[in-house]
Amino acid sequence: MRYSGFRVIREALTGHKGWGPAWRDATPQASYDYIIVGGGGHGLATAYYLAKEFKQARIALVEKGWIGGGNVGRNTTIIRSNYLLDGNEPFYEFSLKLWEGLEQDFNYNAMVSQRGIINLYHTDAQRDAYTRRGNAMILHGADAELLNRDQVRAMYPFLNFDNARFPIKGALMQRRGGTVRHDAVAWGYARGASDRGVDIIQNCEVTGFRREGGRVTGIETSRGFIGAKKIGVAVAGSSSKVMAAADMRLPMESHVLQAFVSEGLKPVIDGVMTYGAGHFYVSQSDKGGLVFGGDIDGYNSYAQRGNMPVVEDVAEGGMSLMPMIGRARLLRSWGGIMDMSMDGSPIIDKTDIEGLYFNGGWCYGGFKATPASGWCFAHLLATGNPHPTATAYRFDRFRKGLMIDEKGQGAQPNLH
Repeated sequence: MRYSGFRVIREALTGHKGWGPAWRDATPQASYDYIIVGGGGHGLATAYYLAKEFKQARIALVEKGWIGGGNVGRNTTIIRSNYLLDGNEPFYEFSLKLWEGLEQDFNYNAMVSQRGIINLYHTDAQRDAYTRRGNAMILHGADAELLNRDQVRAMYPFLNFDNARFPIKGALMQRRGGTVRHDAVAWGYARGASDRGVDIIQNCEVTGFRREGGRVTGIETSRGFIGAKKIGVAVAGSSSKVMAAADMRLPMESHVLQAFVSEGLKPVIDGVMTYGAGHFYVSQSDKGGLVFGGDIDGYNSYAQRGNMPVVEDVAEGGMSLMPMIGRARLLRSWGGIMDMSMDGSPIIDKTDIEGLYFNGGWCYGGFKATPASGWCFAHLLATGNPHPTATAYRFDRFRKGLMIDEKGQGAQPNLH
């Protein structure tokens, strides 16, 4: 069933009787060639590209809950590729290019909106750092533009430009950045994967891995044993728990990241904005709500809820940047579990157990990385070799001292 404007009109004229389920809710088979553990954006994208681009078959995706119930539906929807380091920028630019053609590729309206993103700077040193980042982006084929104070004021005159403590001096802008409807991404990938023969198995929790002679042979689940030749794990904040079932201790921690939505307002912010003097980022949804967030909670947690000090800190950042936000009512808040790596960058790699592969450690960057993460993980599973844009995302980089520390802040997850 292909979606189109003509199909919508036809269904409207015939009582909408022709629509079917977007994907099959499959029953587990005894074994598969590939099993993807995790029904979030990265797992779904992996299954989709494994079937579509790498022509693989006998693929299953298992999810302990329901499709779209995890981090893929619990984020602030931002996409961008404004990174500095060689290990990151090519990967995120690859992801942004995939975002640009995604809706046509999987025939689903994901509401990709390239409305632009600006990173505000407040000091001369910050301006110089953003200049370096912008030049690095351009060298890797991305777009970047340094805006002065007057250009930013023309875009957002309501910002607190005259604050004596944090004066706004300009911004680094990426016009191709923007937002995407997060849960539509999950639904689109699920539909595309199912159409290509992938079995999507919901309410199927992985409880263990079966191994023989140093090789993984399948997964133990709440719905019984399922055999597999290769298993890829992409479970975000639950990575440490799931991989512990394979006796692996990962170089990462799980922290909750809170996000917030205000009541619906008239259009006021037509892009995405990040505050350079505090951790605060904001955009406006199509429904009118301001969508914003800040730092992770400082303690380790698997709970999808946060605590009040971070709520206060985020609110203070918003008030410092745009005081008028204090007049808006908060509609709701939620939390997603971040798999924070030691250097703030992800891992897409084989494990020491033959047939077991891992994708995680995405920190704040998980949603924007979804298409490239799925493509690169599918490439690794199908070929056994890392994708050219993901060669730095190895487990052994910590042992070799090849960290990808985008912020230069040190080997501690809560610093990233």
